[in-house]
Amino acid sequence: MTTNLKVTLGMGAVTALIVALIVGAVAMFGPEPANAPASASGTDTVPERFLVREDSHRLATAPDGKVTLVEFLDFECEACGAVFPHMERIRAEYAGRINLVVRYFPMPGHRNGELAARVAEAAAQQGKLEVMYAKLFQTQAQWGEASASKEAFFLDLAKQAGLDMTVFKRDLDAAKTAERVKKDQGDGLVLGVQGTPTIFFNGAPLDVEPSYDNLKAKIDAALTS
Repeated sequence: MTTNLKVTLGMGAVTALIVALIVGAVAMFGPEPANAPASASGTDTVPERFLVREDSHRLATAPDGKVTLVEFLDFECEACGAVFPHMERIRAEYAGRINLVVRYFPMPGHRNGELAARVAEAAAQQGKLEVMYAKLFQTQAQWGEASASKEAFFLDLAKQAGLDMTVFKRDLDAAKTAERVKKDQGDGLVLGVQGTPTIFFNGAPLDVEPSYDNLKAKIDAALTS
């Protein structure tokens, strides 16, 4: 693993220190479901209903379901940005052989993280999630860590993606879009997610660093078992 990836992953861990601010807002998602796990760690699996919901966004699907990766991410998180190319390489190499699900988990320390999640969700409502997902990470250096709103920048990304801008602007500001992001956050909190990226492999928290080589080794082992 490169030094840059180690540094960015470390920054993601620092971001987790402010997760208490999110926890304080958990009431926004409603009471914790009965029998929900207090946290997820090690190789313990977690309830599928909190990991993948019927409307969760799937970037890759496999008929046999032998491997499922679920990533809770923040588009403004530098560690997520560092992991993005590894996930894309895995997605391309194992197309049709694995399930890859992405869930929103914007962290409170990022000025534009929640907005970026709504941008992705508004694009998803026009069938353009994959395009916007890639654009947000590919341009992260241009808008991440900004102290001001980057909505104008995101609107330009939407134009580049060929979205219907009237519909996109409406959906970006719609209550249902914000609620969709909050629902993912709520599930993450129930599962014990404290920072990003948090990746679950076949229902258990990933127990290795999310490098391409590590992910490939685990996937190959699971596919041949």
